[in-house]
Amino acid sequence: MDSANSSCPSTPRWNVERPFLTGRFHQESKAMSRFAEAKGLSMESFSCSGVDKAIGCFDAAVQELIVIDDLLSAMVAIEGRYISIKRVRGKEDSVTFLVDPSMDLALQELAKKIFPLCESFLMISQFVESRSQFKNGLVNHAFAAALRALLLDYQAMVAQLEHQFQLGRLSIQGLWFYCQPMMGSMLALSIVIQRASANNFSGSAVLNLLQSQAKAMAGDNAVRLLLEKMVQCASNAYLGILERWVYEGVIDDPYGEFFIVENKSLQKESLTQDYDAKYWRQRYSLKDGIPSFLANIAGTISTTGKYLNVMRECGHTVQVPVSENSKLMTFGSNHHYLECIKAAYDFASSELLNLIKEKYDLVGKLRSIKHYLLLDQGDFLVHFMDIARDELTKKLDDISVEKLQSLLDLALRTTAAAADPCHEDLTCCVERSSLLKGLGALKDVETIRNISDVSNLEEPLNVTGLETFSLSYKVQWPLSIVISRKALRKYQLIFRFLFHCKHVDRQLCGAWQVHQGVRALNMRGTAISRSSLLCRSMLKFINSLLHYLTFEVLEPNWHIMHNRLQSAKSIDEVIQHHDFFLDKCLRECLLLLPDLLKKVERLKSLCLQYAAATQWLVSSSIDIPKLDESSHGSLGNSRSPSRALKLSTRNAAVTDSILKFEREFNAELQSLGPILSSSSQAEPYLTHLAQWILGAGKDQ
Repeated sequence: MDSANSSCPSTPRWNVERPFLTGRFHQESKAMSRFAEAKGLSMESFSCSGVDKAIGCFDAAVQELIVIDDLLSAMVAIEGRYISIKRVRGKEDSVTFLVDPSMDLALQELAKKIFPLCESFLMISQFVESRSQFKNGLVNHAFAAALRALLLDYQAMVAQLEHQFQLGRLSIQGLWFYCQPMMGSMLALSIVIQRASANNFSGSAVLNLLQSQAKAMAGDNAVRLLLEKMVQCASNAYLGILERWVYEGVIDDPYGEFFIVENKSLQKESLTQDYDAKYWRQRYSLKDGIPSFLANIAGTISTTGKYLNVMRECGHTVQVPVSENSKLMTFGSNHHYLECIKAAYDFASSELLNLIKEKYDLVGKLRSIKHYLLLDQGDFLVHFMDIARDELTKKLDDISVEKLQSLLDLALRTTAAAADPCHEDLTCCVERSSLLKGLGALKDVETIRNISDVSNLEEPLNVTGLETFSLSYKVQWPLSIVISRKALRKYQLIFRFLFHCKHVDRQLCGAWQVHQGVRALNMRGTAISRSSLLCRSMLKFINSLLHYLTFEVLEPNWHIMHNRLQSAKSIDEVIQHHDFFLDKCLRECLLLLPDLLKKVERLKSLCLQYAAATQWLVSSSIDIPKLDESSHGSLGNSRSPSRALKLSTRNAAVTDSILKFEREFNAELQSLGPILSSSSQAEPYLTHLAQWILGAGKDQ
């Protein structure tokens, strides 16, 4: 909008080339006379129209008549015979009025008292003429029109005084008496105009200047009322722009005066790609120069038009119902305009909220995302992990995302997820970094503050699809306002953490089944019983962690958010509640606590290493006894020393491995205690985590 000035219609050339069409010809025609050539205050400087005598040559009574005649001309910015207009050097817009020094001193003093009124008229008339050009904007146009109407009244007063003078009823003292009521008003206006011209004010700057001057003149009621009337007149054009914005969502601002600016380069489609959601925050933004009477509700005004524009982008044309009582063409101490803006905001907010909730089923979409990305509906995931196991165990560069997508579609179609109409919006992706690095890439201020050692996070070696697999969700406009790229990113981080915990749980369950499969065999002299206890401890840890994440964090917070969404009054409240839910879940799922998260990741890594070694541990412990039992007695007796030696050696290696796993696991688990206890004062939810993981509470 700032570039709109360059496309303003230009002032016609004849308005400059033919000065008699403007009001400045009175001064400019005189500028070529000998008065403009005066170097000093010599008597020759004040002779004109064939009058060679200085005014001091006349009697006092005659001088008074001449002075009154000249003053009446000077009051409308026309030079007289003995009163001249001279521009001040260095100040192009400033003028001064001079009198013949031979004039009677008493008359000079009275004339000089009236000169400020003459200068004010000249300054105001020049301002009206210059500010009526297109490029100066609608507020200046309206202000100039109000000043023009005032000058007409002023000129009518001068005409009446001249009539009285022609009738011989006006003395110079009478002229001074009649001029005094206008003196203060014209002087106050000239001060405003001088400041506006010096700073080249336009738009809201003019309104703020007028308002501040009106407040400064609180002691002079007549001047204050005049300035307030000027504010009303000048603001009409501005309120017209404001009215279209809050009632239609349209910025009709040809000269860039409005305090809301539109960035047309930002499109709604960017919400699904742009992490910072610039479209919602920056498509319509506030700029400097808000009128003081709108400063407290500028945000409400911006939001109202923004809501109307969202509905227009959805093809849902809506306009705030307008009555005569809700017109914004005036404002005053009754603050009626504030009530109109508030009513328009309430209407736009409720309409958009109903549109997104009812037509686009926001809560249904959020519930669907909860089913898949927060693993609320896990049967499809179990099936997917079974059929995609081979692909997910590959290294990153070897994984086929297309194959994973086809397997995901198969899992969705063959489980209860097929009944969900939104399941087709689910897609899979493979990230290029570990979970810790993904958390470090978050751009939230709070997250960056909490993860202060992002650069020191170590990237695990041999990262596979199990650590980097993630789900994504196709979100269409206008739901992308709430479920933006940033929000979806946070969902994905929580999903990756849960998914990997599920993977660890499945691996440990497999290890537990191996142990259960050999319970009937003779395990005397083996470490299998100790291994079984370790496996059960690991399962208790991962199950407790999953229980905490799902039933202590995600479910309660989801229900709190769901209830808040039902009572939300605007889409911004919905966004706020949704973002708060995600940030709280990230924090309580330990994803914003790097020290704890690294401990948990280390424990999960030990569990996976142990689960991978379980088959070897169990088979190494039971193979030889099983062979002894199946061998012939004589053969077994002849080789028993060597077999016993091998059995003893292998059992010792297995036992050492199990003890090593047990020591490392218990050490890591116990080291969680001090961290949880020291952090639980600031983060109370960590107390629940300690109870679940460390068994401080009731044994589950």
